[in-house]
Amino acid sequence: MPLADDRLIVALDVPNVLDALKIAEQLGDTVSFYKIGLGMLTGGGLALANELKQEFGKRIFLDMKFFDIGATVEKAVAGIAQYDLDFLTVHGDPHVVRAAVAGRGDSNLKILAVTILTSLDRGDLDDCLIRSGDIQPLVVERARRALLAGADGVIASPQEAGLIRALPEARGKLIVTPGVRPAGAALGDQKRIATPASAIGDGADHIVVGRPILNAADPHQAAMDILATLPK
Repeated sequence: MPLADDRLIVALDVPNVLDALKIAEQLGDTVSFYKIGLGMLTGGGLALANELKQEFGKRIFLDMKFFDIGATVEKAVAGIAQYDLDFLTVHGDPHVVRAAVAGRGDSNLKILAVTILTSLDRGDLDDCLIRSGDIQPLVVERARRALLAGADGVIASPQEAGLIRALPEARGKLIVTPGVRPAGAALGDQKRIATPASAIGDGADHIVVGRPILNAADPHQAAMDILATLPK
């Protein structure tokens, strides 16, 4: 059987470990990469990550979006690095990125920097007192600074993937895009979106898809349909 296309990361945004394992069982060998987020942490998220990695051979993206003083971030990432996982998110502020890189030590954990959440628009940034201006230039500059600080890649909306990929600092780095919706799918709380094919075509290495697969009548078929649209 051919290897699963790990460009698709399925977000296990479900209430608990049992629900997550049920989804993973339904998806089987079609999906090799899963995202476990902060909402799952109190539902056994770290145990789930370890089980999927060690017992099922899946790749794991732990989406914690750490943000704190450097010493705290470094200690938290050092703890995560013991689990032999693949990706970990932190906020893209340079001091946070530098601390995360120090914390992961010589492990293979990839540190991915969050630029601006894909659920936010300009009005949201105004509410947070974030510098004025269009979102895209802000995302690109945050990505550039995070990469200079040592991030292995960035999290950015599909609408900014191409602009980030064009940065000299992004050469050889990862771009992971949430906010991906198949054509015709409900937007949910996402505001800056694109289809899976366009996100990959614009320079993303991985796309993250949750509800369009989790809420489908047949999650396995939904994943297969998404994979079928990705550029070869």
